[in-house]
Amino acid sequence: MAALWRFDAIGTRWEIETDEPLGAGARARVEALIRDFDETWSRFRPDSRVSVLAASGGRIPLPADADAMLDVYRELSDATDGAVNPLIGDALARRGYDPEYSLVDRGAAIAPPDWTAELTWDSAELHLRAAGTIDVGAVGKGRLVDRVLACILPDAAGTVVVDAGGDLAVHGGPVRVGLEHPYDSDRAIGVIEVEDAALCASATNRRAWGDGLHHVLDSRTGVPVRRIAATWALAADALHADAAATALFFEGGPELAARWGVEWVRMATDGRVEWSPAARAEIFR
Repeated sequence: MAALWRFDAIGTRWEIETDEPLGAGARARVEALIRDFDETWSRFRPDSRVSVLAASGGRIPLPADADAMLDVYRELSDATDGAVNPLIGDALARRGYDPEYSLVDRGAAIAPPDWTAELTWDSAELHLRAAGTIDVGAVGKGRLVDRVLACILPDAAGTVVVDAGGDLAVHGGPVRVGLEHPYDSDRAIGVIEVEDAALCASATNRRAWGDGLHHVLDSRTGVPVRRIAATWALAADALHADAAATALFFEGGPELAARWGVEWVRMATDGRVEWSPAARAEIFR
């Protein structure tokens, strides 16, 4: 690739690769898009819309991404028997993954089991019935990667790669991507080619702290998952790749991926590697 634009946003490093450098106008649009997303959905900002809702609930005008993300959350929740839940934010904060990054474990807490009764939306408004913290971590970065790619395409010919901390979307390609070993960042367990598609990864060694604490909680128990160490999902868009990568930590994840036509690889904490029947990844043995 001829041009690489790197910057930090929403708590991760972004890399946007294009054949030619992006102009100032395209960069400004990307920055504005990410800023608006962060101001809406970040539970780490006291001034975000979800932080305002967290205090007492209430109603806000429907954010631009709410329909797409919350519809996918419904499917995630159904497929995993409630393990994935967008009201997991308070449970994550209790385990130490809070806006202050205290990393102090205050014990397990469960998310509201019937989250669709607490969090509702229509064509005009998003309504949270009572105090609670929305966390869109299972789908949010993927959704934003898709939107950033769409924002860039009118100004970028050839191959374009948008990579947000390992969640990436490719227009054109193919691009070979290594599947990073969750216990050794200098190694890969395999490689996969991404062409006009998105690849998202999730691992329990990322955003991990304390004794066995990390960001992938089962919302039914408030306990970090123990069996799966890392997942990778290849889909037509990053929204569904991101969602599938989360679902694959739980029972029901492979079945949901199959319904969506998502290829996947996952590594268990004992080192075993599993993959979907149609996966084109090259796994190193």
